[in-house]
Amino acid sequence: KFALNGALTIGTLDGANVEIRDLVGPENFFLFGLNTDEVFAVKGRGYRPWDFYAANPALKRAVDAVNAGVFSRGDSSLFRPLMDSLLHHDEYMVFADYQPYIDCQDEVDRVYRDVERWTRMSILNTARTGFFSSDRTIREYADDIWNIKPVKPE
Repeated sequence: KFALNGALTIGTLDGANVEIRDLVGPENFFLFGLNTDEVFAVKGRGYRPWDFYAANPALKRAVDAVNAGVFSRGDSSLFRPLMDSLLHHDEYMVFADYQPYIDCQDEVDRVYRDVERWTRMSILNTARTGFFSSDRTIREYADDIWNIKPVKPE
């Protein structure tokens, strides 16, 4: 967990991000993207990643650059499977979250320039994420999963 070292998280509300945000506070977490209800609503209407690609000039430029081989020394086929998957399936709704991510990253940039605020957020992230320490995790696994007791070294 990078938060233990003061890193500020920019993320969606899934996986460990939910726990991190709960511990550090929403004011110390950069949230972007669809929530669960919105994901179901978009998928229920029939998610078409191509529509997001076509409607967002910046996303289109980025995808087209990858497809043209700009990031693979001219090899336009290297990332083709990935790009085809994103354009036609996009299981994790990356294209739907693209613009919200860019907007959130702009907020990260603004906050980073406020040194006092950024430092405070970093310190609070470190202070509030002790829950994720390996000591606690190992103790919990020993009790709840492995059913073993600690032994004092001689």
